[in-house]
Parts: sequence; C-alpha cells; structure tokens
Amino acid sequence: MPSEANSRVLSGFLDYLRIEKGLAPLSISAYTTDICQFSEFLEKRKRLLLTARRIEVRDFLQQLFSHQVDGRSVGRKLSALRHLYRYLLLDKKIDHDPTLNIESPKQWKVLPKALARDEMEATLAAPSRRRNGEGSTEYSATLAVRDQAMLEVFYAGASRVSEMVNAKLEDLKLEAGYMLVRGKGDKERVVPLGRSAQEALTEYLAQARPILAAATKSATSANTRLSFGGSPLLFIARGGRKLTRQRIWQMVRAASAASGRAGSPHMLRHSCATHMVENGADLRTVQTILGHADISTTQVYTHLALDRLRTVYQKHHPRAKAR
Repeated sequence: MPSEANSRVLSGFLDYLRIEKGLAPLSISAYTTDICQFSEFLEKRKRLLLTARRIEVRDFLQQLFSHQVDGRSVGRKLSALRHLYRYLLLDKKIDHDPTLNIESPKQWKVLPKALARDEMEATLAAPSRRRNGEGSTEYSATLAVRDQAMLEVFYAGASRVSEMVNAKLEDLKLEAGYMLVRGKGDKERVVPLGRSAQEALTEYLAQARPILAAATKSATSANTRLSFGGSPLLFIARGGRKLTRQRIWQMVRAASAASGRAGSPHMLRHSCATHMVENGADLRTVQTILGHADISTTQVYTHLALDRLRTVYQKHHPRAKAR
C-alpha cells in the first residue's frame, strides 16, 4: 500500500479522472494499479510521487523490462504516469514533469494480434455449427443465436467488451443500419452494421432474446407485443440478467477455437480494423469506428496501409510493373 502522502496524491488524481475526465471504473482501476506500483518502487528509494525525478521513472521502466514485462504493458504504465504528472503540473503540486522526454518503448507500437480472414469466418460460423449440431437443445440453440449476433456486432463495429455488456436496445437503429456505442469516458460514436450483423440481430431480437428474457406475449387491441422482462440491455443472459465480461470472453474463446486460435474480444476489434485497412480504408475512418480520441493511436495500423499502397502501386503504375 502507498504511504499516506502518496495516497493523498493518488486519491486526488483518481477523483480528477472520475469526475472531470469521466473515465470508466475499469480504466480508473488500471490507473490505480500502475501508479501504486510506481509508488511502491519510489518508497523503496525513500522518494514520493511529488518528488520523483526522471531517473526514477527510467529505472522503474527498466526494472519492468528486467522482470519480463512486455513492451505494451510498460508503455501503458508510462502513459499512466504521464497523465498523473500532467495533472500535478496543472494543479501546481510540482514544478517539473519527470516523465518529460522519456520515449515510449518501441514495442508499444507492435501491431495488435488479429485473426486472418478465413479464421474470422470460421469464428463467426461457430455458433451456427453448434446450433445445428447433434445434441443441440432449444435453449442451447437460443444461446447460439445470441452468440452469433454478438460476434457479428463485435466484428462489424470493432466493439469493446464493456461496450457490448452495456449496449442498450434503444442504441440499436437496425433499420438504418447503425448502432450508437458508448465508449471510454462515456464518449458516444456511431458504428455501421453490415448486412450479416443486421440479419443476425434481427433473428436474435425476434427469436432468442424473448426466450432469454422469459418474455410473454400479451395481446393489445391493435397488435401483439413482447415484454422483455424490463431489461433495457441489448444482449442479456437467462432471465434478462446482465451478461458478465467473463462470460463474453468465454464465448469468444470457444467460438475462435474453430479457427485453431485462442481469440479474445479485443482480437475481434483489431481484426475489424486490420481487415478494413487491408481493403483500403483510410486511417481516419478506422479511427472513427474504433473510437480513438487521437489518430496516433490508430497509426499502429499504418504499415498495413503502406503495404496495400505498395501493392496497388506495383500493380497499376506503368513503371512499377514487372517486365
């Protein structure tokens, strides 16, 4: 646990993230873990967060590497420290930023793992095979329909797990072919839904969701309506309960096994971005769909765009063609 002085600094910073920046609880938890780790490192050197120097930040990062922490995790921790000291500077708690001019690890820009297109197709088809397989029951078939819709939305909208868990019925504009997504910091973005996703969602809403919500048909004077158990959520568990992040991870892992890969929800998100860039999408469009606040975050896909540019150039430029 951090010292009392460091605890006060951390508490003020977390309040700032929660109230002024509007970050989600999971993001705040990650900041807490990273800064507490740095705080413990400093206290062994008789230093505090407010008196940390550049050398301590560099030594902390070096220690992480020596303990086989991968470059992306080190980069994330450095980013957390940068946000902390930027806050302390603005709040006039310190006179200098000890993270200034410290380069992020090169590994930070390693392209995230993604499924190949044939692997993605096998993953998306997994629920249908389960639904039509031997021993399938009505309930297991219902879950397969729901899982199919979730996988399609993951891939179509480059969604995060938290965005899927919290997606609401009112956010879905199925006839218009798009969905409103609330991402990090409660920022909203609109993501398009392709035909496959629209068809999977239509089937889910008509057949699977009413069963999961234990819906009952009640006649009205004009039509027949479905009662969804009062849940405003788009994707639900049995009885209308909220799905857990762990359950969604398990579902994606099981579906991706059909491709021979151990996939994750984040891998589906990166697969969407990767395949878009490979097919010629510009980075600004990919940035919008992913919900990245800064284009620099999306630039991890730059080399894919350059590879495609080189391929198109060699294919179509008269002087680039092989003789």
